[in-house]
Amino acid sequence: MQNITISESAATQIRHVLEERGSGLGLRVAIKPSGCSGYSYVLDIADDLRADDVAFEERGVKVLVDKEALAVLDGTEVDYVSEGLNRFFRFNNPNVTDECGCGESFNV
Repeated sequence: MQNITISESAATQIRHVLEERGSGLGLRVAIKPSGCSGYSYVLDIADDLRADDVAFEERGVKVLVDKEALAVLDGTEVDYVSEGLNRFFRFNNPNVTDECGCGESFNV
């Protein structure tokens, strides 16, 4: 069974964004061909459940992933981190075999 997990800090951030926005089902995570290594993550707020979505719910929030992207994202932990002045979602994806130097794209 394919799985995506959500860290406590990511769940807190997703809740915060949804509360500020006033609506939304959760975080939509997708991938697209991009960059020098192959793929990049695409994030958006999900307002509806699409026919090809797989929903993962943990810690009171949902992450929705397109079925086609799930093979690349299987086993990924969605995390939210602070590094200096930067705050961002980080994807701890066990399927990644290589990343570009700038960290914007990855290969599986």
